[in-house]
Amino acid sequence: EVQLQASGGGLVQTGGSLRLSCQSSGFKFEDYAIGWFRQAPGKEREEVSFIGGNDGKIYQPDFLKGRFAISKDDAKNTVYLQMNNLTPDDTAVYTCVADTVATMMWGLGLGKYNFKYWGQGTQVTVSS
Repeated sequence: EVQLQASGGGLVQTGGSLRLSCQSSGFKFEDYAIGWFRQAPGKEREEVSFIGGNDGKIYQPDFLKGRFAISKDDAKNTVYLQMNNLTPDDTAVYTCVADTVATMMWGLGLGKYNFKYWGQGTQVTVSS
């Protein structure tokens, strides 16, 4: 059974930090890309960060560079999202997702997000 277990969300003040974890099981970690989307109430789903399980190549929108960093621990089949200098605009449900590297990169490039595996989401709330 495939699982993407997200954790690490919570309530933090503006300027604070959180680290999200996405622990995966049920598929070969190095064959997949894993990453994060977020969605705030009333807004569209937004790409956050993605990392290739095979080569560690990272895809991240420019507007998050410098504040958010994605990494992985192959031994634990886990991807981390370190979020720093958080603002209320970062408030959202953060969901981890996985698919093959090729499918992930193709989908991200076209804005088509029908990826194979989705986690349950973790709430991040940033107070002002």
